Amino acid sequence: MDARSVATQILTQVIRERRSLSHCLETQLPLLKDSRERALTQELCYGVLRWLPRLQALLKDLLRKPLKTKDDDIQVLLLIGLYQHLYLQIPPYAATAATVEVTRTLKKDWASGLVNAVLRHFQRQRQQLLEQIDTNLSVKFAHPPWLLDRLQTNWPHHWESLLRANNSHPPLTLRINARCLSRETYLTHLQQANIVAELTPYTDYGVTIQQWPVTLGLEEQLDLLKSTPAKIGNWITHLPGFSQGWISVQDGAAQLAAPLLDVPAGARVLDACAAPGGKTAHLLEHYNNSGTLFALDNQPARIKKLEETLQRLQLTATIRCADATQPHTWWDGNPFERILLDAPCSGSGVIRRHPDIKYLRQPHDMAALTDQQQGLLKALWPLLKPGGKLLYVTCSVFAEENELQIEKFLTTQHDAEESRLMVQWGHALSRGRQILSGENNTDGFYYACLTKTI
Repeated sequence: MDARSVATQILTQVIRERRSLSHCLETQLPLLKDSRERALTQELCYGVLRWLPRLQALLKDLLRKPLKTKDDDIQVLLLIGLYQHLYLQIPPYAATAATVEVTRTLKKDWASGLVNAVLRHFQRQRQQLLEQIDTNLSVKFAHPPWLLDRLQTNWPHHWESLLRANNSHPPLTLRINARCLSRETYLTHLQQANIVAELTPYTDYGVTIQQWPVTLGLEEQLDLLKSTPAKIGNWITHLPGFSQGWISVQDGAAQLAAPLLDVPAGARVLDACAAPGGKTAHLLEHYNNSGTLFALDNQPARIKKLEETLQRLQLTATIRCADATQPHTWWDGNPFERILLDAPCSGSGVIRRHPDIKYLRQPHDMAALTDQQQGLLKALWPLLKPGGKLLYVTCSVFAEENELQIEKFLTTQHDAEESRLMVQWGHALSRGRQILSGENNTDGFYYACLTKTI
């Protein structure tokens, strides 16, 4: 097995069977023993999904007739070939030859001539073909039409910058554990390790890596480019203080949640959708582990990740695997002073980290998501003390999940009022504030704070 063969298998599963890219990578990458092959596999998978509509439009023009369903793997292989020609600095002849060779691994020797002809045709007619397809905005910006339309409707003055941000590589941002040291001190440790970094704006804890040692291999560099709190490259573990709990991987926009919750000393706090634990850990770090924090999630596998996160950082919380919309199954009857509701959402603000969201998410999903969000708000609100605060958070840029969701809740919940966020970041909306993807090199996040008046 080589990188292109494994990438073909993974992308076929994601595109045809609608599986998660992260899950497929976790199961398939171990098939490759060579680090360079694993790195190339990741680059091909992320890259093809990032530019899929554009690659598909090219392939449609290049094929004389569509391939049969049983040959979806050959179609994916052709997309991989086109991606290499368009976006990777691999000599065209080498990219073509290596891609053709995969047809034999797939036991479809008949496709060798087809793959060779299509890629050579593209090489000859590249500019003309690109000019033809790029007249379509959905193709040019590589977003499904429904997603493009929704972004244009929601953000008529920002949609193009959102599309470009979604197609960009995300940065690696660290959250410094304030219980251990300041981020200025940690910057000194990074400088001593020949790692260039800068302070992340609007947070007192963030450091964004600008340049890492040139001695890093390709696989480690690609891991860094695609790092998420749930899955980080092995190189992260060698950063200064990682094993001592000095740092965690967390986007700068996500780091805003803990300070906004404004937890008083000794308060009972509920993190209602806690896993994998980034915001839970930050709450415990920011408030020095005082009071009692209940961390809830309804998936055992995610609870395990939450437990691992807190264990590494030497933090303690009361953890429950339960459905937040069913408090009678887990709540002890004692109200909370603060509730963090990091609600399940479309993920439209983190597409640059998870490009498969463009295709796994569908327009009809929005109704179920907004119903789930409203259900969580209604179920958790009675658990809040009078005078207490609930911070509503999503990694979405869609109004129906954000300000419209909060407006709907406030019209029906008469003991709730919005506490306006007096901050410098993001866009002030009718309710709450929105950070758009790519602004200050952060992910897209929405925040709204609600106070219980009675």
